[in-house]
Amino acid sequence: MKRGDILLIGLIVAVALVFLVPRWLGDSSENNHNNENRVARITVDGKLFKTVELTGKEQTVDIQTEYGYNILKVHDYGIEMIDADCPDKLCLTFGFIDRNGGTIVCLPHKLMVEVVSSGEGDDVDALVK
Repeated sequence: MKRGDILLIGLIVAVALVFLVPRWLGDSSENNHNNENRVARITVDGKLFKTVELTGKEQTVDIQTEYGYNILKVHDYGIEMIDADCPDKLCLTFGFIDRNGGTIVCLPHKLMVEVVSSGEGDDVDALVK
């Protein structure tokens, strides 16, 4: 190896460390976003059925409608569908959602679960004319 090769490898390692060290020390901006209050908005046939606060405490939400039943599980500041009586059970494959905008949809039951922020920051930030 030549001296230039060693310098190039050292530069690449240094740049990689610059990006990895903050991740190891804990990204404070990610922690700030995780601490904001989020809720799951559950709608059936386009109408609000229930709003559930996403907490670390484990709880189940039973949804019994004329279209069928679904069971949601809230845990670790997120929500997931754990059971449904729909024929294809596709809604069970959406998995665990915990970020704003995450959705679970069960078309046969006309059910939608959406994670939204419940903070006061939902207002308009600016108006430009």
